[in-house]
Amino acid sequence: MAKPSIELILALRETAKRLQNGAIYAWGHHGSCNCGNLIQVVTDFSKAEIIKHAQASIGEWTEISEDFCPVSNVPLLLIINKLETIGINSNDIHHIEYLSDKSVLEFLPNGFRWLERNKREDVIEYFLAFAAMLEEQILKTINYEPIEFQDPLNLKSKQLVSA
Repeated sequence: MAKPSIELILALRETAKRLQNGAIYAWGHHGSCNCGNLIQVVTDFSKAEIIKHAQASIGEWTEISEDFCPVSNVPLLLIINKLETIGINSNDIHHIEYLSDKSVLEFLPNGFRWLERNKREDVIEYFLAFAAMLEEQILKTINYEPIEFQDPLNLKSKQLVSA
């Protein structure tokens, strides 16, 4: 499961926003698929640059992330490393590509349902649900004491009169 981070939440929301605003989307294309669009946001690489790096490896993002070697000097290392830095692991990449993480799907606005991996609207919903889930996880970790409102001017009992 992804490690919640503000950077990941913002990246997911920005990716959804770009897709909503007409960013190029093609599920079978490394640079403009589900992961490709997220990688564009996270790395500032263009889809062409992502393709160039992805062609150094064989397969889809799910295979690329599993085969990634942290010791090699492959340019793809930069992409995978950046995703890991913001909290995404190879299992998450698989789920992003196939829109399949059940815990994310539980956060969909109308409740759990399966999404289509190659449908722009479903990808947008998945990214937004993923961000909402991570945000809730972060908020649950914050311990705070509610601050009791001090009313030194006794404003609660006074009625404000307009002129």
